[in-house]
Amino acid sequence: MTTSTLLAALVPLVADLSQELPERERYRRLLQAVRALFPCDAVALLRLEGEWLVPLAMDGLSSDALGRRFRVSAHPRLQALLQAGQPTHFPLGSDLPDPYDGLIEGVSGHLEVHDCMGCALAVEGQPWGLLTLDALVPGQFTPAHLAALRAFSDLAAATVAAAMRINRLAARADNEHLRAESYRLAASGGGSAHQLMGHSLALQQLLHEIEVVGPSDLTVLISGETGVGKELVARALHARSRRANRPLISLNCAALPDTLVESELFGHVRGAFTGAVQERQGKFELADGGTLFLDEVGELPLPVQAKLLRVLQSGQLQRLGSDREHHVDVRLIVATNRDLVAEVRAGRMRADIYHRLSVYPLPVPALRERGRDVLMLSGFFLEENRTRLGLGSLRLDREAQAALLAYDWPGNVRELEHLIGRSVLKALGRHRPRPRILTLTAADLGLREFVPFVGPVVAAAPVPLASAVPQGQGLRAAVDAFERQLVQDCLQRHDYHWAAAARELRIDRANLARLAKRLGLKQDGSANA
Repeated sequence: MTTSTLLAALVPLVADLSQELPERERYRRLLQAVRALFPCDAVALLRLEGEWLVPLAMDGLSSDALGRRFRVSAHPRLQALLQAGQPTHFPLGSDLPDPYDGLIEGVSGHLEVHDCMGCALAVEGQPWGLLTLDALVPGQFTPAHLAALRAFSDLAAATVAAAMRINRLAARADNEHLRAESYRLAASGGGSAHQLMGHSLALQQLLHEIEVVGPSDLTVLISGETGVGKELVARALHARSRRANRPLISLNCAALPDTLVESELFGHVRGAFTGAVQERQGKFELADGGTLFLDEVGELPLPVQAKLLRVLQSGQLQRLGSDREHHVDVRLIVATNRDLVAEVRAGRMRADIYHRLSVYPLPVPALRERGRDVLMLSGFFLEENRTRLGLGSLRLDREAQAALLAYDWPGNVRELEHLIGRSVLKALGRHRPRPRILTLTAADLGLREFVPFVGPVVAAAPVPLASAVPQGQGLRAAVDAFERQLVQDCLQRHDYHWAAAARELRIDRANLARLAKRLGLKQDGSANA
């Protein structure tokens, strides 16, 4: 074996150590170098897995050999190589059977291996496997070859170690990607990936507040009208926190019956209630180490508020139906479109929970307060629709822009998003064939069909509060009676058109329906018996 031959085989292997190569390709190149350096008819790389040696790469052996598993105790030569701890050349007259007898590729009949040597490989100080070399011609391997194998074994182990490190890094990257993706999906809650955008002073002030409080662990109370983007603010706060690489878990407190809110927040054990067929973690445990966003927190029932207060104070919770304590580390962000101070005065919210939730109040401006931001947001929604519908261009004419700026936006950004999507479809329906460039007009927007918000409408003959509530009733009953009368009067004025009544009352249509249900009102506005 000449020096030039040795260098020609080893230099590429050394260069490969710094390259990102697939495991199989790295092992193929290793065996290719072995065949170039040593006069062997077959070479194999086997990994030790418990009591078995599993072939990872072979050259010169039949195809089925790669699918075999060799029990160490059943193959004395392989066992001897593992125990020797150094490269070994078996004597020509050795009576130890060779595991590759009859498996040499391209040789017909049962031709035995006549010369064999090999070495054990250790990686990170632990036995990893074997490199074996076999020849059909007796005396093929010389003492010089054995000495070369001693030097080569270290490079072979380094090659295996490089493959293992790359595999670990790839597995870690895959795990991190899957974890990040699961967190992203949990955080998005199935919603769109809209961002807070605009140049108005009102929005810039909001973004500044987010930058200030985001990195802290303070509980943030996001307030604002329906549709202003409170969930987007919550996501922005989480993204700027030290918990950004942990989950953001969301729960809409108004979307669940009172009987299920506690289970959703704190979890339950099997048999805790009818239908609880298995133990389940609540949102607090799912958000452990991350952020929990409670939307419409003003809808929480009073009993649940008491348990929530305990979690906020101590980080301890109990699953429904269990006495076992669970500790969680969660940053809480809450949102509401209600006046929580008024809710406290009305007895619908505990004063202590309110003070715990409003550590850092963060009001979100209504769209009507953001000036020309409405046009920037319209452009964002127009581009979304253009991409989805495959249009070449989608734009607004001057009159349409003026109409958007003049409108009062009681439904805020959400209403704008829905309006743009609806208007594009309507405009497309009026153009045959479909145009490559579609321009929306003020008529396409149809804002005249909506009732702009001009302030609360007062009934012509308001019912005095004193006459609505029998004497001797408490504050809660008085407030409920006043709200009931107010909702009934509003529905009557709008001929029980619930969407129009919701716009006048400046609440979401779904929230109005829940309020009416709580107040005992039917769909026609009459009171339940």
